[in-house]
Amino acid sequence: MRSLVFMLVWLTAVSVVAQESQVRLTPDTTLNLGELHRAAEAFDPRVRELDLLRQQGALRDRNIAALNRPSFGVETLAQYQSDVPVSPFTSPDGTPLFQAPKATFDSMLRVEQRLFDPTVARQAAVQRAQVAEDQARVRTALYTLRQQVNDAFFALALIDQRAGVLAAAIADLAARGAEMDARVREGTAVFADFAAIEASRIQRQQEEDELRTSRAAALERLAIIVGRPMAPTAVPILPDLAPTTRVVVGASGVKGRPEYAQFARTRERLQRQGEAAIAQSKPKISLYGRAGYARPGLNFIGDEFDAYGLGGVRLQWNAWSWGTPARESELARLQADIVTAEEESFARTLAQSTTTDAATIARLERAVESDARIITLREAVEQAARARMQEGVITAADYVTRQSELLQARFARVSHEVELAQARARLLVTLGVEVP
Repeated sequence: MRSLVFMLVWLTAVSVVAQESQVRLTPDTTLNLGELHRAAEAFDPRVRELDLLRQQGALRDRNIAALNRPSFGVETLAQYQSDVPVSPFTSPDGTPLFQAPKATFDSMLRVEQRLFDPTVARQAAVQRAQVAEDQARVRTALYTLRQQVNDAFFALALIDQRAGVLAAAIADLAARGAEMDARVREGTAVFADFAAIEASRIQRQQEEDELRTSRAAALERLAIIVGRPMAPTAVPILPDLAPTTRVVVGASGVKGRPEYAQFARTRERLQRQGEAAIAQSKPKISLYGRAGYARPGLNFIGDEFDAYGLGGVRLQWNAWSWGTPARESELARLQADIVTAEEESFARTLAQSTTTDAATIARLERAVESDARIITLREAVEQAARARMQEGVITAADYVTRQSELLQARFARVSHEVELAQARARLLVTLGVEVP
C-alpha cells in the first residue's frame, strides 16, 4: 500500500514539473521585464499629469498671447466736488463769467493696444520652460517604478526557480522512499531508513507550500504595480541582458536617466526667468483711446452732457529701478549653478552605484561558473551515496544528508542566476538604459 502511495506521489511530482515546463512555453503566461516596466509607468495615475500639464500650458499660452490684442474697458463715474474752478471775472450783475459744475458724470470706453512690450515674449518663454520642467519632474517620479518592478519580478523569478529545483528533489525522494519501502517489506532494510527519507520528503513539501504562498503574494504585488491581473500560471522569463550590460559598462557618459532632462529643463527655466527680469526694465509703447459721454465733456467749464473722444501714444519706462532686474537675473544664474552642482553630485552617485553593480555582476558571473562544477561534484557524491544506500553500506539518513547538500547546491545556482539577471537589470535602470 505504501508503495502505491509513493508511486502516486512520484508521478504527481513529475506531472507538476512537466506542466510547469509546458506553462513556460505558453506565450500568454510569460512575463517580460521590459514590458512590465512600461506597463507600470503607463498605469500609474501620475502619467495623466503629463497631459494635464500640457493643457495648463496651452491655456497659459493663450492668456499671454491675448496680451498683444486690444484691451477694452468700460468705466462710469458720478461724483460731487465741494470746490470747483470759478472765473475771477464777473458779469455786470456780479456773477462769475463761468463756474465748473460741482456735480459731474462720466461714462467712457477705454481701448489700449500694445505696440512694443518685450515682457510678453519673455513671459511666454518662462511659461513653456516651466511646463517642460514640470513634465520632466513627473517622468523622473515615474521612473522610480522600474526598480519596484525589478524587486517584485526577480522575487517571483527566484521563487519559481527554487520551486522547480524543489519539485525535482521531492520527486527523487518519493522514488527513493518507494524503493526503501519495498526493501523494508522484503526485510532488507529497517523502518528507520524509510522514515528518514519520508521525513525529508514531507519537509520538502512544507518548503514547497511555503514557496507557493510566497509566489502568490509576489505575483499579486507585481499585478498591483503594473495595474493588470495576472494568471496564477504566469511565469517571469529571465532576460538575457549580458550583451547590453557589456556595451553599457564599456561606454562612457551615458545619460539616459530622466533626472538629467529635469536638470536641463530647470536650468532653461531659470535662464528664461533671468531674461524676463531684465525685460521688466525695457520701455513699453502702446496706443490708447477713450470715448465717452459726460457732464461736462472735455470743456470742463461746461454744464451740459456732451460726447467726447481722445487718443494718443503712451511710453512707459522704468528708467531707474535701483538695479533690481539685474539682481533678479543674477539670482536666477546662481540658482542655475546650484542645479549644475546637484547634477554633478547625482552623476557621481550614479558612477559609484555603477561601479558597485559592475563588481557584483563580475562576482556573480564567476559564482555561476563555479556552481556548475559544484553541482557536478555533488551529483557524483549523491549518486555514490544512493548506490551505497541500496547496497546497505550507509544509512538512509546519510543519503538524505548528501541529497540535501545537492539540493542546496542547486538552490545556490538558481539564486546566483536570478541575482545576476537582477544585478544587470539594476545596472541598466541605474544608467537609464531601456530594458528590452
